[in-house]
Amino acid sequence: MIVLSGAALVLPDRILSPGTLVIDGDRIAEVRPDAPSAGPHSLFAFHGHYILPGFIDVHTHGADGVDTLDEGDPVALLARQLPRYGVTGFCPTTVACAPDALRRVLDCVRSARGTPMPRTARVLPAHLESNFVNPDYRGAQPAPCLRSPRAALDGTSEAAGERGAHPPGDFAACDILREIERASPDVGIVTLAPELDGGLDLVRWLVSRGHRVSLGHSAASYDEARAAIAAGAQQATHLFNRMPPLNHRVPGLAGAVLTTDEIAAEIICDGFHVHPALVQAAIAAKRPSRVLAITDATALAGLPAGSRGRLGGREITAGGGTALLEDGTIAGSTLTMDRAFQMLVGRIGLSLVDAAMLCATTPARELGLVGCGLLAPGALADLVVLDANFEVIQTYVGGQLVYARNTGAADAV
Repeated sequence: MIVLSGAALVLPDRILSPGTLVIDGDRIAEVRPDAPSAGPHSLFAFHGHYILPGFIDVHTHGADGVDTLDEGDPVALLARQLPRYGVTGFCPTTVACAPDALRRVLDCVRSARGTPMPRTARVLPAHLESNFVNPDYRGAQPAPCLRSPRAALDGTSEAAGERGAHPPGDFAACDILREIERASPDVGIVTLAPELDGGLDLVRWLVSRGHRVSLGHSAASYDEARAAIAAGAQQATHLFNRMPPLNHRVPGLAGAVLTTDEIAAEIICDGFHVHPALVQAAIAAKRPSRVLAITDATALAGLPAGSRGRLGGREITAGGGTALLEDGTIAGSTLTMDRAFQMLVGRIGLSLVDAAMLCATTPARELGLVGCGLLAPGALADLVVLDANFEVIQTYVGGQLVYARNTGAADAV
């Protein structure tokens, strides 16, 4: 049994300060006002600190030099590294890629979920920023890998459009769906553009197989987006980024997301991808219970400016507050979840309760993770301890200490 005593506990509806959290095995056994400990318990005193539910990042491509599409076992490496940023669960995220690369990363996800390594973040089903996005809004998605939803469903090899054309003999669109079906339990979220030919049918196909469809990298009109939501789409990928700007006469995808309660919205909370004022406005429109703070992190997250890495096999550079392809195209972020939390509290002005909801509670609920993302008796003991400056001091997964700042490395705990 572990007793964490003296910290301010960020509960779903209030802050209990000072408070005591009792962990028994992998669960929270008790939450109570601060009181002297008794009995043969391990005691950690955290006066002047905060204890929150562990952060859950549903959209991360990498960190600390590791990309999900690297050779080897990048998913396991990420699971070891992310707790230093307060992350207790994450969806390994891919850019559009060939079937063999997709198979490799989904095999890594399956292995990490089936046989979790000690002292690591939980590996959740993958997020595929998929082959079925609009070529005009692809951003850093590789054009040669983009395919038509209609071709995928019909079993042909047609590309998504002229700008997404691929060489003869390359993989067929349906090959991607075969990989998704083969690894179905390990595919959680699939981002797609519903306005493409066959897009709505692909939404229905994915939803019928238990996958969570996220709308993104898309030129969808307001009506097309609403139709996709009616077809079962439940999420929007990095709201405002790689979609037409919100217009008072042509609200588009962003307008549909902001005005439709049935869909939750990811937002990259680095202050660069979306201006803090618009982050604040989106949270006010959607409410914290319908917004997921994400990093959209690349292998450059956690590394200094000027560092170089790879995203889906292409070289990227850390510069100007984000990650960039060689041609200057924005390619994900250099954000970590602890910094996202700091921005939400510091620059956006959210309460600690609401910031914890965006970083932990809402992602857990949207992914159907029962007993995760909150501090409550009976919940999983996935926790992060922050100091007065909201820097990560300790991270616990299932009641086990997986990272402590004084060691500098999760594997030294």
